[in-house]
Amino acid sequence: MTGDTDSNGEDRERNRPSSRTDSSMSTNTNTTTGPTTDAEQEPNETETARPDDVPDRPPVLEADDVDHSYGPVSVLENVSTTVDAGAVTALIGPNGSGKTTLLRTLAGLLEPTGGSVTYRGDDAARRIGYLPQQPAFRPGFTVLETVRFYSSLVGADEPDTAAVDRLETVGLADAADRPVEALSGGMTRLVGIAQATIGDPPVVVLDEPASGLDPGMSNHVFEIAAELAAEGTAVLLSSHDLSLVDRTADAVALLDDGRIVRQGPPASMRADLEVDSLRAVYEQSVAADAGTVRVQGVTDE
Repeated sequence: MTGDTDSNGEDRERNRPSSRTDSSMSTNTNTTTGPTTDAEQEPNETETARPDDVPDRPPVLEADDVDHSYGPVSVLENVSTTVDAGAVTALIGPNGSGKTTLLRTLAGLLEPTGGSVTYRGDDAARRIGYLPQQPAFRPGFTVLETVRFYSSLVGADEPDTAAVDRLETVGLADAADRPVEALSGGMTRLVGIAQATIGDPPVVVLDEPASGLDPGMSNHVFEIAAELAAEGTAVLLSSHDLSLVDRTADAVALLDDGRIVRQGPPASMRADLEVDSLRAVYEQSVAADAGTVRVQGVTDE
């Protein structure tokens, strides 16, 4: 992920895509969602899941000087960044910093009020899978029926076995016949993650995918994200779990007060500030506002 930050400008220009000839990103994305992949490690082994030294990858999404406002309230200002294929890109920042608005704008669900967002991926039937922060499903369906329903809804035309495999991936195989209205908040989120990968979209956007999950399942969710990236998917997620982000993400963007104030590979961000953790990077970058919740007209960030 690259863009306007306080990191070295030369690096920023080297990483920014050189042309803008591709078509504008379609806003006709399916807003129901989830990732696919088997977790192959125990939760305590995730620290080795994603290396910091990774090869250059092609950008799939590019934001160029994006602004977004809700009426007179400015939420995003001059945000420039990329989301790369085969990488986990994590968006972090304080509550109210604009993370959800940026995710929804990149996913094509919100139109920027300034700047542009360009989709550069394959011309897939479903370009972007999206997990909202608070997924909700129609009652009266089982978990398996729900996944099958959304598969038909997005035109994925997947065999029934694919729905079972997706539930297995997110750890819900044993709950396949349970009514969705009987699920806990965390299990509902896992159904949403399963949906986001239906049709194998080139981009999967996950808004707080580990929210409401216990530590072991949170590790599992990040393992799913890493495996998706290993298969070539561009994974963009937001999270407040800085430890998981630090050891899983290939690129991190720190958003504060609607602006990206720092971004790059976690190792580079740590080296720039001569600290040993992403949490220390976060604390130094937003220390002036520690403990403050910003109010920007939206409350789900």
